[in-house]
Amino acid sequence: MTNQEVEEFYTKLKSELEKTTVFPAEYLYKFILPSGEEKRAAIRAVFAGTTASIEEKPSSTGKYTAYSIRLKVQNPDEVIAYYKEAGKIEGIISL
Repeated sequence: MTNQEVEEFYTKLKSELEKTTVFPAEYLYKFILPSGEEKRAAIRAVFAGTTASIEEKPSSTGKYTAYSIRLKVQNPDEVIAYYKEAGKIEGIISL
């Protein structure tokens, strides 16, 4: 995706969140990352210092790990800030 496409995606996401969610709210992030301690540490670092609940589920082949992260957020901008920070991790897939 180009930078413009990424920004358009986040603008649309913010609009949808404003319409459908009453904040503060518990938000569920879902990511898939290549398995390994480096990637595990990277995603945990994004949510370090928060009250996030992080569940990990390895794929059947063990090549990937799915992460379900629940976190109470205050507003749509906070939701997006965590997506942007996690998006810096190489190989991450947001669901």
